[in-house]
Amino acid sequence: MQKLQTQGVHHLTLIGADRQTSIDFWEGVLGMPFIFEQPNLDVPQENHLYFDPGDGRLITVFTREDRQPRGRPTPEVIGAVHHIAFNVSRAVYSQVVARLAERGIDNSGEVDRGFMDSIYFRDPLGFLIELATYKFEPPVGFSHAEVLLEAHQLRTAQGDYNITDAHLADAIEAMTRRSTRSLSAERGPRDPYAGSER
Repeated sequence: MQKLQTQGVHHLTLIGADRQTSIDFWEGVLGMPFIFEQPNLDVPQENHLYFDPGDGRLITVFTREDRQPRGRPTPEVIGAVHHIAFNVSRAVYSQVVARLAERGIDNSGEVDRGFMDSIYFRDPLGFLIELATYKFEPPVGFSHAEVLLEAHQLRTAQGDYNITDAHLADAIEAMTRRSTRSLSAERGPRDPYAGSER
């Protein structure tokens, strides 16, 4: 028996209300270009809209003109999707609260998640959206996931509750040491100020 190895998210599909509500939210609020549209091939009465979230993957929405937005939160039940998180730059993240406020959209305010910062709000249908920005950049040749795995191992070895900035910094240092060569035989921390007047 062998695994069915995945290589990334191909697309996510949501049940939407009417066509214009989806366009106004996904493109008009979140800036995702509206790139493709066709009928839902399984349900001909529905339309299928495609948006680019910024990485060339796809967010798609089934729409139908007789469905209206409902602002109440979507159910939190077993098997349901709790939320979708989208990556934003630090510059955009710093503007999220103010730009949501311009539209009268309630939000969580900034939330520190240890390895990232997040802001949560609901789309016009009541679905929870997270805009997140990592607190770190991975070393060249590594992914964010690889840094998180390394930081997790450091965190659990130290018995800490969650990943903090210190775990991330130590993980990046360890990964850089393993992956990058140096002429120095000893690559540990040193104090070049020792013995000098400060």
